[in-house]
Amino acid sequence: MKQCWRWFGPEDPIGLSDLHQVGVEGIVTALHNIPPGETWDREAISERQSVLHADGYAWDVVESLPVSEAIKTQTKRMADHIAAYKASLYALAAQDVKVVCYNFMPILDWTRTSLRAKQAHGGAAMLFDLVDFAVFDLHILERAAGVDDYPVDVLDAAQERFYEMSDSAKKTLQNNITAGLPGANDSWSVEDVRSLLETYTGITPKRLRTNLIDFLSEVAPVAQSLGLRLCCHPDDPPFSLLGLPRVMSNSDDYAAVLAAVNLPANGATLCTGSLGVAENFDGPAFVRRHGPRIHFAHLRNTTRIMGSDPNKPNFFEAAHLDGDTDMVGTVLALLAEQKRRKADGRIDWEIPMRPDHGQELLNDLGGHSTPGYPLIGRMRGLAELRGIMAAGTYNQGANLK
Repeated sequence: MKQCWRWFGPEDPIGLSDLHQVGVEGIVTALHNIPPGETWDREAISERQSVLHADGYAWDVVESLPVSEAIKTQTKRMADHIAAYKASLYALAAQDVKVVCYNFMPILDWTRTSLRAKQAHGGAAMLFDLVDFAVFDLHILERAAGVDDYPVDVLDAAQERFYEMSDSAKKTLQNNITAGLPGANDSWSVEDVRSLLETYTGITPKRLRTNLIDFLSEVAPVAQSLGLRLCCHPDDPPFSLLGLPRVMSNSDDYAAVLAAVNLPANGATLCTGSLGVAENFDGPAFVRRHGPRIHFAHLRNTTRIMGSDPNKPNFFEAAHLDGDTDMVGTVLALLAEQKRRKADGRIDWEIPMRPDHGQELLNDLGGHSTPGYPLIGRMRGLAELRGIMAAGTYNQGANLK
C-alpha cells in the first residue's frame, strides 16, 4: 500500500519537508477554505499541487470534497451544489488527481467529546463519552426529543455533570463537538445545529440512503468517465447522534450502496477506526467482501468502553495495534487484495493508506499539535503498520524494498 499522510495545507504545523524523514510516500489533503457546495477550480487545485511538488510530493487523495447539507437533505440549492460537485471532479481530473474521499454524515462530521483525554502511559487521546454528549445534546443544544434517546441512568448522569461543569468546560465541550475537529466540512454554532436539525425532520435512514444513492447516480458516472475513484467514508461514530439517521455504518450499508450504483468509480474508504467502534466489525471480512471497491484505507484503532447503552459505547483512540480491531488481519487482507488486483492487470492496484489519527505522545503534548493528528503518534502508527506490511509482503514472496 502507498504510505500517505494527511496534511491540512499551509497552516498545518507539520511541514511537508519533514515528512520525508517519516517515510511518507504520498499526501492526502483538501481545499478546506472552499465551503461545501462551491466549485474547486483548476487554479486552486494547481496552486495546492505546486506547494506539494515543491517538497517532492504529489496530491494522491482528496480528503474531502465535501457533500453539502442541501445535497444530503435534497433541499434548496441541491441542483446547484451537484453541478458544482461535478465541475470540481472535472477540475481534479484535469489536474490528474484520481481519488476523492467524501462522507454522507448529517450535520456533524466525526464526533468526539474530548480531544485530549489523559492516558495511563502519560499521553493523550481523543475520546467519545456518551454522558458528555448527552450534556451537549440535552443541556447545551436543548434538544427536546433527546430525552428519548438515552437510558435513564445516562439522563441522570448528564444532568448532574452539566450542573457541575464550569462555563469554560461547557464551552470546550460545545467546541469539541461542533467546531473543534480538523478537516470537518463545516463549523457550526449551537443555533446553526438547531436550524439544521429542522431540515432533517421526516428524513429516515431509508430516505437518507435514497438521497445518497441519488447523489451517486449523478456524480459516479461522471467520475467513471473521468477515470476517478470516489470513496465514501463511514459514519464516525457508527451510530445515531442527535436523533439523526446514519446510512454508512457497517458492511451491509456499503453492500447496499455499492450495489445500487454498481460502477467501479463508486467505492469505499475503509476506516477501521470508525467501523471498529461497532462490536461486530470484522476488518478482514470487510476487505474480502468489498475489496475490489476499496479505493482508500484509514488505518487506526479504537477501544470500546462499555456503558449503559451497548449500541452507543464510549471509546477512545487507541494505539494502532492496541485497540479492538484486528489490524494485522485487516492489513494482510488488503495486501492480498492488492496482489489480486495486480494479477488482474488493474492500473490502480496499489491502495493508498494513511495512519489515521494518533495519540499525543512526548513532544506532541502541550496542546500545540492538531487534535487527532499529532506528529509522533502518527509516526508510531505508520511505523507499526509498515512493519505489518513488510512482513505480509515478505510472506507473499515479494522482495522487500
